[in-house]
Amino acid sequence: MKKRATKAPIPKPLKTAAETRRILDALATQHPNADTELHFSNAYELLVATILSAQCTDERVNQVTPALFKRYPDARALAKAATTELEPQIQSTGFFRAKSKSLVGMATEVVEQHNGQIPNTMDALVQLPGVGRKTANVVLGHALGVPGLPVDRHVLRVSNRLGIASSDDPEIVEQQLTGALPPGRWTLSSDTLILHGRRICKPRPLCGECAARPYCHYFRTVVSKFSKPAARKVAR
Repeated sequence: MKKRATKAPIPKPLKTAAETRRILDALATQHPNADTELHFSNAYELLVATILSAQCTDERVNQVTPALFKRYPDARALAKAATTELEPQIQSTGFFRAKSKSLVGMATEVVEQHNGQIPNTMDALVQLPGVGRKTANVVLGHALGVPGLPVDRHVLRVSNRLGIASSDDPEIVEQQLTGALPPGRWTLSSDTLILHGRRICKPRPLCGECAARPYCHYFRTVVSKFSKPAARKVAR
């Protein structure tokens, strides 16, 4: 009889839950109006915009979606679209062939399995074409009133640098952060970390402008070591 493979334990972040909350409080003061930068008016529009945002800026997506939503105002309309007619409309967002297939597939599934309504559970959302946990969490938290903590590349980078997460796996980081925060803080904390990653904690971070610098593991162990002035040699 084969033994069941046991899941590896989730690694503990360097910071405690209390420290994580304190760090996010500090970042919230620096980004007081953190929110998704995608424009939408309902869950369907946000789901479409989030699928389009893969490997694309929110600014570019916001330029494309007004005309798209006018032409396809709901999942039923989008499900009837041919991918060949959809592709030129979303071409500027990149990967337009794959995205057009995901959009039409998503809309078709929503119509056939959910009566045209965007489902409000993680399990149902991730069954839709083109929808992973990050996209599902964006829609849950911002459009459906269900706590969700999207983990994108900015959240991965910033949370690991700060020490409030310890993994390169988005799902593990999601579990670490949600384990340290009450559900009511999940979505806003993700928005805050994303903005901080875009504005301050970039691949080349602006540590001098960071409100969380006193608590930051990366600043203490990496940046500060290499930013110390070299000792002057005493002339003899």
